[in-house]
Amino acid sequence: MTPPTLSVLDLVPVREDQSTSDALAATLSLARTADELGYRRYWLAEHHNMPAVAATNPPVLIGMVAGATRRIRVGSGGVMLPNHAPLVIAEQFALLEAAYPGRIDLGIGRAPGTDPVTGWALRHGAGGVTDEAVSRFPEYVENVLAMMDAAGVGLAVQGRTHVLRATPVATSVPTVWLLGSSDYSARLAAEKGLPYVFAHHFSGSGTAEALALYRSSFRPSPELAEPSTFLTVNASVAEDADEARRRALPQLLMMLALRTGQPLGPQVSVEAAEKVELAAGQREIVEAMAARWVIGGPAEAREQVARLAATYDVDEVMIHPVAGAAVGAEPTGSPAREETLRLLAG
Repeated sequence: MTPPTLSVLDLVPVREDQSTSDALAATLSLARTADELGYRRYWLAEHHNMPAVAATNPPVLIGMVAGATRRIRVGSGGVMLPNHAPLVIAEQFALLEAAYPGRIDLGIGRAPGTDPVTGWALRHGAGGVTDEAVSRFPEYVENVLAMMDAAGVGLAVQGRTHVLRATPVATSVPTVWLLGSSDYSARLAAEKGLPYVFAHHFSGSGTAEALALYRSSFRPSPELAEPSTFLTVNASVAEDADEARRRALPQLLMMLALRTGQPLGPQVSVEAAEKVELAAGQREIVEAMAARWVIGGPAEAREQVARLAATYDVDEVMIHPVAGAAVGAEPTGSPAREETLRLLAG
């Protein structure tokens, strides 16, 4: 099997021994590592009001990461469009593209990425993330595309047409991707002729069906002549397979809490995670999640990644490095996450 091209997804995790400043420093170190190793792209998520996730503002993070790296593409994985006015997103990413031409990806999602209270606050109390914002998602995507184009878009106001541009003189635009964990965005991406990514790292089921729907329904567009997609996967890799499994425990416990409605907190250390006793039903959930992740030693993990790429017929796999930290790890770094990237890169 031909090894796929590798990329990185980062949620900017916050451990119990870290401040937000520490977590950001660790992300910049991880991004530099990915850049040095030849990873293709580095995407940053959007989540709000979560004690273990500092990725609240993808455009700000993208500017930081792009400025700290040399060649890697940097993007959002993704911007949750119902949380924002389309013009704001178009302006932010047009500026990023102008600052780092040819290196910016705009991944767009339809989910709010937060709880209803935070969604309400995101829109200054003006109704929050409403059903209307979600239902108008296709229109908002079109608006973002049109506003970032050099020609801009004509806006009719009081009988006159006004030209609206995200930036005065665009010479290039970011690559726009649609993201999703259901078949909705697969259909929309195919209809609009845009690249598409299914959240395999989060959902773990329905990937083959979503990709098949996207490929079979795809309509060529000025942006894209044929379907373009890749796979996302959680990974914990160490020189020893048992150590890789230990390092995966903190993230597995975090996902268990998220899926069973337990209170969330900062990510615990590997040692603290090992001491947690799970009920039989909880162990089953954890084991089922772990079975869908890439966990193991270098050769085994690289083979798993290549097998996943072959199974889903993609030439790129985006790694979400989930290896936790041991007690005493440097707060401004994430050595186990960096080692995952190094060992997968070979």
